[in-house]
Amino acid sequence: MTLVVFLASLVGSMAIGLPICFSLLFSGVCMMLFMNGFNSQILSQNLFSGADSFSMMAVPFFILAGEFMNRGGITKRIVNAANAMVGHVRGGLGYVSILAILLFASMVGSAVASTAALGAILIPMMVRAGYNRDKSTGLIAAGNILSPIMPPSVPMIIFGVQASVSVTSLFMAGIAPAVYLSASLCILWFFVAKKNKLPTAPRQSRRQVVKSLTDGFWALLLPVFILVGLRSGKFTPTEAGVITAVYALIIGLFVYRELKLSMLMDCLVSAAKSSSVIMFLAAAAMVSSWLMTVGNIPSIVTGILAPFIAHPTLLMLVIAGIVLLVGTSMDVTPTIMILTPVLLPAVRAAGIDVVYFGVVFILNTVMGLLTPPVGTVLNVACSAGKINMERIVKAVWPFLLAEVIILLLLILFPPLVTVPAAFFLGKLGNCETHS
Repeated sequence: MTLVVFLASLVGSMAIGLPICFSLLFSGVCMMLFMNGFNSQILSQNLFSGADSFSMMAVPFFILAGEFMNRGGITKRIVNAANAMVGHVRGGLGYVSILAILLFASMVGSAVASTAALGAILIPMMVRAGYNRDKSTGLIAAGNILSPIMPPSVPMIIFGVQASVSVTSLFMAGIAPAVYLSASLCILWFFVAKKNKLPTAPRQSRRQVVKSLTDGFWALLLPVFILVGLRSGKFTPTEAGVITAVYALIIGLFVYRELKLSMLMDCLVSAAKSSSVIMFLAAAAMVSSWLMTVGNIPSIVTGILAPFIAHPTLLMLVIAGIVLLVGTSMDVTPTIMILTPVLLPAVRAAGIDVVYFGVVFILNTVMGLLTPPVGTVLNVACSAGKINMERIVKAVWPFLLAEVIILLLLILFPPLVTVPAAFFLGKLGNCETHS
């Protein structure tokens, strides 16, 4: 009955238009009233502890770093460098987009921020070159779900805090799936370019390529610096967020000189607004999470999933179906915060490696960014590409299908995640799977 009360209050409040953070608080209050009466002290304590996390401090710093990169010329130089390398092949700007997204994702970790920043640059560039506007916008939208998978990743930080799992391990485990997704998009774009006979750009001279790479050196150095630092243990994910923000600030102010002191306040305000939404969600989710534990909801869900626990692959497929369904109507952050404490006991009972589950789970949730009615990335891409929702849904579905296939392969063949993760963490030979 507690599960029914939780779902009814949560879904009911969302249905009447209440923001998700307030819906989570409302569902918590309803569960308290159902179990043993309302206690404001429990509400306030859990609300505070939800945001009081060292790991969560990385979120505002990575968001701030994204603001500095956009306004400091780093984003533009990443695009120029990618264009110099692969822009001359048929449909080259599509590959440029995928490569630029992969590089930008390794510095920001937010799909919405990445879509807004790169979409504003790449979509007009592709349209001017004679590319179909709808297909170009669809590619940019689909490509940008790499951002929550490629480290550093804001959703991975949130999952790591919720599941008490090493965020660094999640980051390293996300590298291989991000590469798989990029490869699948490149393969699909190859056939799109061939079928539609997309134009080719003139090959840049060696001097032009060297100039673009030299100009973008400081921008391209950052993802390498972050990954090496995390891999070697020189700094934590939270410290990486601070370093990224400071690095982007210095490069924007003193190297590229496109970031002005007068812009700093706007950057800080914009980052604060975006961060506050996530942090308030984290705080509200902690209230519901605590009450779900007290109400024994994780055990109830584990009991429901019990027939699948003996078959981990089947359990992962069932969970994937549930998450895909939930993702159509809920954003990534609340999905992670609500489902993590509910699903984790069943996952652990099945002997599934939590780091592996986290990566697959996050990939699963971010696909909801490409599905209406919520589809946050779709909405941002529509704005950047100047098309309506109907057109982008038609354009994005082949790319989404390719990404779903990658998701299924990761579920069916766990070593695709666990072996590269063990390699990046220096633990090859000790990697765990659910097989």
